[in-house]
Amino acid sequence: MGLHGLAGAGLALQPEAWPLALGVVAANHAALTALGMWPRSTLLGPNLRHLPEAARARGEIAITLDDGPDPAVTPLVLDILDRFGVRATFFCIGENARRHPDLCREVAHRGHGVENHSDRHRKTFPLLGPGGLREEILAAQRTLASLAGREPQCFRPPAGLRNPLLDPVLHGLALRHVSWTRRGFDTRTRDPLRVLARLTKDLAAGDILLLHDGHAARMGDGRPVVVETLPRLLEAVLARELKPATLAEALAP
Repeated sequence: MGLHGLAGAGLALQPEAWPLALGVVAANHAALTALGMWPRSTLLGPNLRHLPEAARARGEIAITLDDGPDPAVTPLVLDILDRFGVRATFFCIGENARRHPDLCREVAHRGHGVENHSDRHRKTFPLLGPGGLREEILAAQRTLASLAGREPQCFRPPAGLRNPLLDPVLHGLALRHVSWTRRGFDTRTRDPLRVLARLTKDLAAGDILLLHDGHAARMGDGRPVVVETLPRLLEAVLARELKPATLAEALAP
């Protein structure tokens, strides 16, 4: 905003300097766009990429799953987590939760975290202004709070993309922006071993891992990649004596 103001003032004083003013504004927008497309950046506001030091000291990691609930995949993921006695965090899309309310309630009933992943997961999310951002996030917040029985504390934007206006909106809604330490790219990689390798490389306490129970890629036989990857990931996590925790547990004082 300051650069826009300076460019406007410069044009008023020296109209012939319009190429410089235009270049400054264009460079400003290019830089902000690049930062908004960098999901793990902290230059547009606080961004939780690792668990706090206290959680690391306890040996905790967070397994997070995005884009659900999905009736074809989420129940399978829940059963795997139950089998290993592990709790995870589900970043749910409000629209999906309204479409499958019982499944969203089941996620919470089994002890997993339910957090905010926007209402409609729109590709245009990073182009929204303050009002549009607030409306999109608040709609999901109300849906998920009513179904899960608790207010989400964390928000993850669609595909991790955002703009400089998101941070003040999250601050006003008392939500914490969360990205990840590493992700498996399991929405487009059909090989569970490759997904697993990405998630377990240098795996350590404090890591936040990203998988998907919605928009999951499928293997040649039609099975979701996450269903094949998750058991192997949990075996690796427990073999390293790490403790999976929900984000709410890891962030608690």
